[in-house]
Amino acid sequence: MLPITSAVTVYCALLLLGLSFYVSLGRMKTGVTVGFGHDEDLLRRIRAQGNFTEYVPLVLILIGISEYRGAWATGLWIVALLLAGGRALHAAGMLGGFLPLRGAGMLATYAALLGGAGLVAFG
Repeated sequence: MLPITSAVTVYCALLLLGLSFYVSLGRMKTGVTVGFGHDEDLLRRIRAQGNFTEYVPLVLILIGISEYRGAWATGLWIVALLLAGGRALHAAGMLGGFLPLRGAGMLATYAALLGGAGLVAFG
């Protein structure tokens, strides 16, 4: 059933949808269909979305494997919340140009990667 994996995957899918829509709006605004056309705002939008897609899949896989193996539920929720919160903070910091939020989001994401790997390795 994987309820924890399912819940965090749905959240991440919705966040990715929002980021993707925001990129599309930026492309319509600038008229740039490929690349970023030297528009810093569009570049920020693209990188917020791209960075999300670089980290989220692996952590979701780690959560799913751990949950399937019967790992500690509280540990799974901690990793899931670190991922979900970290990615939201990073996107907000990236889009708003606020480095402390972006940094906090990356640290939370790194912790989710490490925690997820630990759950797979040690249960």
